[in-house]
Amino acid sequence: VGQYGARAGARDPAEPPAERLLSRTNYQLSKNPHFSLDVKESPDGNKYPELILENHLDRENQSSHHLILTAVDGGNPVRSGTVQIRISVTDANDNPPVFTEEIYKVSLRENLPKGSLVMQVKATDKDDGLNAQITYSFRNTPDDVRKIYNLDSENGRITNVRNLDFEDTHKYMLVVEARDGGGQTAQCKVQIAILDENDNAPEMKFTSVFSPIPEDSPPGTVIALIKVHDEDTRENGEVECQIEHNLPFKTAASSN
Repeated sequence: VGQYGARAGARDPAEPPAERLLSRTNYQLSKNPHFSLDVKESPDGNKYPELILENHLDRENQSSHHLILTAVDGGNPVRSGTVQIRISVTDANDNPPVFTEEIYKVSLRENLPKGSLVMQVKATDKDDGLNAQITYSFRNTPDDVRKIYNLDSENGRITNVRNLDFEDTHKYMLVVEARDGGGQTAQCKVQIAILDENDNAPEMKFTSVFSPIPEDSPPGTVIALIKVHDEDTRENGEVECQIEHNLPFKTAASSN
């Protein structure tokens, strides 16, 4: 090489030194619709990656995510390393309770023993832990109805604590509220129909028209008025009047 010539194989001053090439690191993240990678550079020139949340997470749809971060250097041959990133999504109270039915319907006989199961309402919550724990209570239900029905706050079982009487009330409407541990609520209705039992005897009122009765009273003379009433309904409330045989009297319907 001449005195003023360049040495063979000399590096171009504009070309970065080999150690800088080797230290150049690129980062790659496995594909995931929720996360992306943002590479930052510190004041000393070092690059570092930041994991960025791109889209809303839904624990009820996917409770964990598995990512792979790959670091690639600038050497030849290229060298790389990987690390696994596991992300667990914690629950937020973003789901209210949901009843299996909007309106529950049940029919009960009025001779149902006290403490019998009337109905069990059921609500579920997609959240987890405390946010999914549900308690039940009556809402907008009159006090006199609360004295007849009891609601278990833990399992939603409704039982009767008093005897049911069709002649007193033959229909009830209960409103049940479900509340989760985070304070979100839902409501349903419970319709209860009471079926009539033949538990009432006919009542008779007797009004005498003639007393005593003249012996020359012509046939067809009205001797007395009898009014019969039964508090039961339908066939249980239908009354048939009969009079003893071999007597000089008969009964006849005068009105409904």
